[in-house]
Amino acid sequence: MHFDRRLWEHDIAGSIAHAHTLAGAGVIDQRELPRMVDGLRWVARGISAGKLSLDASLEDVHMNVEKVLTDRVGELGAKLHTGRSRNDQVALDMRLWTRKMILGTIEEATALQSVLLRKASESKGLFLPGYTHMQHAQPVLLAHHLLAHFWRIERDIDRLKNCYARTNVSPLGSGALAGTSFALDRHIAARMLGMDSVTENSMDSVSDRDFAAESAFVLSLLMIHLSSLCEELVVWSSHEFGFVRLPKELSGGSSMMPQKKNPDIAEIVRGKSGRAVGHLIAILTLLKSLPLAYNRDLQEDKESLFDVFDTVGVSLHALTTLLAGVEFDGVRMRREAEAGLMTATDLADLLTKNGVPFREAHGTVREIALRSGGDDRAFQELAGQAVSVDKGFFGPNKAVARRNTEGGTAPEAVRGQMRKAKAALASTKNAVDEMSRQCAKEKVLVTG
Repeated sequence: MHFDRRLWEHDIAGSIAHAHTLAGAGVIDQRELPRMVDGLRWVARGISAGKLSLDASLEDVHMNVEKVLTDRVGELGAKLHTGRSRNDQVALDMRLWTRKMILGTIEEATALQSVLLRKASESKGLFLPGYTHMQHAQPVLLAHHLLAHFWRIERDIDRLKNCYARTNVSPLGSGALAGTSFALDRHIAARMLGMDSVTENSMDSVSDRDFAAESAFVLSLLMIHLSSLCEELVVWSSHEFGFVRLPKELSGGSSMMPQKKNPDIAEIVRGKSGRAVGHLIAILTLLKSLPLAYNRDLQEDKESLFDVFDTVGVSLHALTTLLAGVEFDGVRMRREAEAGLMTATDLADLLTKNGVPFREAHGTVREIALRSGGDDRAFQELAGQAVSVDKGFFGPNKAVARRNTEGGTAPEAVRGQMRKAKAALASTKNAVDEMSRQCAKEKVLVTG
């Protein structure tokens, strides 16, 4: 019960919807329905207010709700479980809980996206070095770099939307595994709960938790993306890089070294990515080799799924708060963007535009780079001997401006990205509004 109790509100919502299905089939009459619904809502108010406690000796949340209901309304409460098994009941509860958590995760993820977009808009043409293999590669706009993280999270949100759609399907009415002999219209409960449809196969309905596994995978991948962003914040805040200044109130100190300002939040979120991946492996291993239909092994899905959603939720919130307070050192970033032969590729491209095959141009510029010994001024002097270029050719602003293909780092291309990013946020808001309306139906059932 210490973790099963998280399902109580969903269990009561499902029971109210099931009561209407029973009434529709004539299993209970229209005079009994209001008493049953009122009784379930009374149970909900009692649990919510802390006046009713869940008894661990009754094994699970389902038996607790039914026992308290029966104590309240008499033998009418014993009719509630007609045409229903705990197998389809818990499958429904888990789907209702999961869709609610997916909705909350999407809302937290869009908050992080909004901060990334705002920081990109405020960066006002700041440059920094782009890296491959953690080596200086080519200069890019800071806005372009931040938007790379935006689009990663956008794909995670898109995957969460798909998870929501596959989760928002009602298994209620599947019984223990074979359906029920009562003429229940399964769509009644689905509509009342704001679910899109009903499951197609009763055995599949009660035995699989692929919606849980899929959610855990998407959340794990989201955490991997957050970990990548955190790694950059950790590195960029170091003395060696000095690209960002972390807000003092969101940084950690040292018990020995009084001068320290550590990127604790970024490190903790980075560490929690492993926790999320661990829960994914646990759920996949749980489902491996289970014969049809229901098996008690499925009891073990809850703790992993509950914790992975909790972990991602707090990680998103903490990282969003941290990033909102980060300040970028434009002078330090630009200095590094001008170092390390960052525009060598531009010179090779220029030779190619003058008729030299790219592989030959690449070799020529590589030879110049080697002869310069990595010194920027020497490289530019040697380059000037190979091809006529003005001094401004090697500036990061010119290098950035030349990359104006769609999705590139040129200011015009980045402005196009920002427009698309704003449209993506608006689209997600519409999807969230619809999900919220569906989830609200469940809440209305419980509260009346």
